[in-house]
Amino acid sequence: MTQSDPSKAQPPKPKNVLFIMCDQLRFDYLSCAGHPSLSTPNIDALASRGVRFNRAYVQSPVCGPSRMSFYTGRYMRSHGSNWNNFPLRVGEPTLGEHLKRLGVRNVLVGKTHMKADDEGMARLGIDPDSVIGVEAAQCGFEPYERDDGLHPTRPGAERPRYDGYLEAQGYPARNPWEDWANSGEGPDGEQQNGWLLAHGDKPARVPDEHSETPYMTRRAIDFMREAKADGRPWCLHLSYIKPHWPYIAPAPYHDMYSADDVQPAIRTDGEKQNPHPVYGAFMDMRVSRNFSREDVRRRVIPAYMGLIKQIDDQLGLLFRFLDDEGLSASTMIVFTADHGDYLGDHWLGEKDLFHEMSVKVPLIVVDPAPAADPTRGTVSEVLVEAIDLAATFIDYFGGQVPRHIVEGRSLMPHLLGQPVAGWRQFVISEYDYSMQDVRRTLGREPAECRLFMLFDGRFKYIHAPGFRPMLYDLASDPDEFRDLGDDPDFQAERARLRDWLLGWALTDHNRITMPDNRIEAYSPAAQLKSGILIGYWDEAELAAAKKGFGLD
Repeated sequence: MTQSDPSKAQPPKPKNVLFIMCDQLRFDYLSCAGHPSLSTPNIDALASRGVRFNRAYVQSPVCGPSRMSFYTGRYMRSHGSNWNNFPLRVGEPTLGEHLKRLGVRNVLVGKTHMKADDEGMARLGIDPDSVIGVEAAQCGFEPYERDDGLHPTRPGAERPRYDGYLEAQGYPARNPWEDWANSGEGPDGEQQNGWLLAHGDKPARVPDEHSETPYMTRRAIDFMREAKADGRPWCLHLSYIKPHWPYIAPAPYHDMYSADDVQPAIRTDGEKQNPHPVYGAFMDMRVSRNFSREDVRRRVIPAYMGLIKQIDDQLGLLFRFLDDEGLSASTMIVFTADHGDYLGDHWLGEKDLFHEMSVKVPLIVVDPAPAADPTRGTVSEVLVEAIDLAATFIDYFGGQVPRHIVEGRSLMPHLLGQPVAGWRQFVISEYDYSMQDVRRTLGREPAECRLFMLFDGRFKYIHAPGFRPMLYDLASDPDEFRDLGDDPDFQAERARLRDWLLGWALTDHNRITMPDNRIEAYSPAAQLKSGILIGYWDEAELAAAKKGFGLD
């Protein structure tokens, strides 16, 4: 038997990351998370191959600031992009910059909700078409196919390629994304605007294969095919726009679920009686009033479920592609969402506050390495933050997480079943409601419209400047019906959590240009060696100090 020549052995395949994000997907709308009607076998199979983190929280319950935290590994208070289309300031370090140093391509297919800091780039003389300009404008991503959807015809926006694709398939319009992919059709062929909740039961005007989710899946596959020839490791962010509104799905997903599959709303009449002023103002928003109607929920939620089912079906095709191309054994797969959706729970629509269905997200991580075999199919109850993914990816690709920049923590030890000392005691989420009509309802100035959530795994404390706090005990009240923010029996808990929040707020988060190791290397001996002689009396004292430091 001839032994193979080690010098001719095939080099190991480069590591890759497939970072999948759904927009506005609730943590509990998966069958592996216990949904009684919605079947998601491909996502469930993914969970059986990795770790499902059952207590993962985003750093803001709104698309833009949440995603900026995912993409920088930093809290909202640190990166300053507090709302959708608030520019991420030029120079803010991103995951793309960290991975580029490791020789890894950071590639986008889908949505980022990133707004470029055009004024900052102009001030610094950065050409937006240069390599640096593109990286700064695209949140550190190589934009293989960027499509934020939602408002593709807004002033100054580049027309998405998806619009051109729809036109090529025979769906011409100024905005085919809205007029075809996100609209229904009446009995006489009239367009029915998919933005309107009343049309949630209609099929979209394009067939399944031409709708957004399959299109983006194919584009992700296109990239991975092309990347094989390149040979470099990659992190591909496949960012689905759905199940975010407009709540309208193509056939057959539009009527795959019915009103009978709609779960009872998680809410009580008591929540509407003397609510916290901020909570009460959000309950009075139009979207909340409409989703508080049972007929609206029964019309919209089946479409929401159909959009999730479509994503699961497409992920089945995507995972089979990875298997067929031999990529599964070298690709970490992450599945998550940027936030959830109230869908009428707690008398709210959208995702603006901090109840579990808004701020908690699904998170499944599959590490293909044999070392992760002991944790496959497990459910972890550790407290996880969205910013942990940036740290995890840096760690996975062999880099050192820059602790002075990235505020998240690597999940790699949890994936490998290793003990972790001193894991976090709480998670943080933030919200800036200055862009909402709630600000005017409450008579607040923009700088006063901040909310801070701290959750320690049992108590959820919400600091609302200018108002009393909110507090929920999820051990005795898992549905968060009873606000203990002014209950005298819980004063001690509120004080404890407020101190923790203050400690977090006072933690240095702006020293991003000086790494810890350079600070640790600084010493009196180094100062003396540099010739800086502060505080010495005379030559004798100086000579003694040099001798003590071994510098004589």
